[in-house]
Amino acid sequence: MIIVNTFFLETVIFLKKMYFCFYMDNYTLYIKNMVCPRCIEAVQDLLQNEKLDIEYIELGKVVLNNKLTPEDLPKLGELLKKRGFELLQDKNKRIIDEIKTEIIKIIHYDKDIEGHVNISDHISKALGYDYSYLSSLFSSIMGVTIEKYLIAQKIEKAKELLIYDELSISEIAYQLNYSSSQHFSRQFKAVTGLSPSSFNKNRKAGRKPLNEI
Repeated sequence: MIIVNTFFLETVIFLKKMYFCFYMDNYTLYIKNMVCPRCIEAVQDLLQNEKLDIEYIELGKVVLNNKLTPEDLPKLGELLKKRGFELLQDKNKRIIDEIKTEIIKIIHYDKDIEGHVNISDHISKALGYDYSYLSSLFSSIMGVTIEKYLIAQKIEKAKELLIYDELSISEIAYQLNYSSSQHFSRQFKAVTGLSPSSFNKNRKAGRKPLNEI
């Protein structure tokens, strides 16, 4: 004869109901190419036009208060695609995009620039995975390491600062956490084929959109 602890059983049922309600009332969307404040505004406008209630929005991620059905997602995906975004539903693609988003935030938008942040620790904590796993996954899917992607973003930020022409090369090197202006200049030339001073004279070299790096 099996004796059932009714209190334990009722507690489990209650917790399952609470979890179900929480899960169904909050829906997280991961969106590719959402890499700047204007992107956030564009996605926010789109979702609000679809009468979706936004709880929280940031680069690459939106938390909704609405319950979405499987039928809602293809329609939403098509609307986002028309504006140059992509709704990510594959787990590995989401993780890769979250890694990129964290690096973009640190390099391009965080005033406490990369020099004040341990990149591997930051990414690991932000995503909730061991860094070695994230590094391996990123390399296997993207064909480059996280470190090389980080360098590419730093060089793109350096181009922006050079074009603004408000900081010296030494100041840019310091802001982007290079050990010296010589180190910065060598890495800049390795990526762009031009020295920082040559790039400044030849603005036709141009910049890349962040989502194409």
